[in-house]
Amino acid sequence: MPRSTSPFAGRRIRAAVIGTGSIGRGSHLPALARLVEEGETEVVAAVDIDKDAVEALCAEAGIPHAYTDLDLMLAEQRPDLVTIGTPPTLHRAQTVAALRAGAWVWCEKPPVPSLADFDAIEAEEGTDGGPYASIVFQHRFGSGSRHVRQLLAERAMGRPLVAHCQTTWYRDTAYYAVPWRGRWHTEGGGPAMGHGIHQMDLLLDLLGPWSEVRAMAGRLVHDVETEDVSTALVRFENGALATVVNSVLSPDEVSRIRIDCERATVELTHLYGHGNGNWRITPAPDVPSERVAVWRDFGPDVPSSHLAQLRELVASMRAGERPRSSGADGRTSLELITALYKSAFTDTTVRRGRIGPGDPYYTALHGDAPGWAPEAAEEVRA
Repeated sequence: MPRSTSPFAGRRIRAAVIGTGSIGRGSHLPALARLVEEGETEVVAAVDIDKDAVEALCAEAGIPHAYTDLDLMLAEQRPDLVTIGTPPTLHRAQTVAALRAGAWVWCEKPPVPSLADFDAIEAEEGTDGGPYASIVFQHRFGSGSRHVRQLLAERAMGRPLVAHCQTTWYRDTAYYAVPWRGRWHTEGGGPAMGHGIHQMDLLLDLLGPWSEVRAMAGRLVHDVETEDVSTALVRFENGALATVVNSVLSPDEVSRIRIDCERATVELTHLYGHGNGNWRITPAPDVPSERVAVWRDFGPDVPSSHLAQLRELVASMRAGERPRSSGADGRTSLELITALYKSAFTDTTVRRGRIGPGDPYYTALHGDAPGWAPEAAEEVRA
């Protein structure tokens, strides 16, 4: 239940930024800065293992305190909110430290390398109004996805029947020359985890729970431990069937979701973010024009963005409510990705809710599968 009186009532939310790389500088900090202008937040500290980098960021952004020690910052500054933009292998430890210090967390995707890590984080969350840990899934937010989600929830266009989810991007050999990329331990997974997770998460947010997945994965170009392409067939609880494609081998880059309902097709086509203009609704021939006009009225354009999600997160903090993309809602895309890998590497159909403690895929996305686990991959190359 929400707290009767918010601990943030009548004051700004004190925020700290963890990680001063491109995500922290280019996405987290600008979103926080906008809310600073609106009187919602204040940025009290930044943390990075690179002393020069964090001090430079603080000087540029007017942040009063620079740290290289997360625990020291949490003890001295007592932030209400921590944003995390570090590599995925650090997310569990940093999120748990922040939660134990009483801070809410907004953690960049991919959330953590395994379901076991996610469940360990959820176990540290508060039980009465927070603190909670939310994952950055900004494509869920904004006017376009909100409007389509409502249309689908109300069955305005009829039942959803067939869907396609596509993240076909291009990454060259120079991209994978960076030592931590393409490695299970440091990147967490291949394009299914690191690239396609946004569109898969949005598809799940629109269509609801999935029930089973059948997948294939391959290394077709790059010298990596992970895959560089995967395809999957997904059945949803509502009966809809979907195809999912994740690739870093595609020169014509696009991110796309298409959902065919009984009365209309709704399609989103973009690359790294979307506004109302990226959505298209195509009605069946006999649908009245006045009904189509309602479907196509998305309202004022609020693009998907870190800012759109952060605004909702701050509102949840003030209300003492669990935010979207946290807990079970934040876990669902990671569970689908885990099942996708298990299906691809074991040549089986995997059903939702079947991967838990004792399953090798619960603790590692490669599941110790021969030819895919790091040790096996190294032996093959040798």
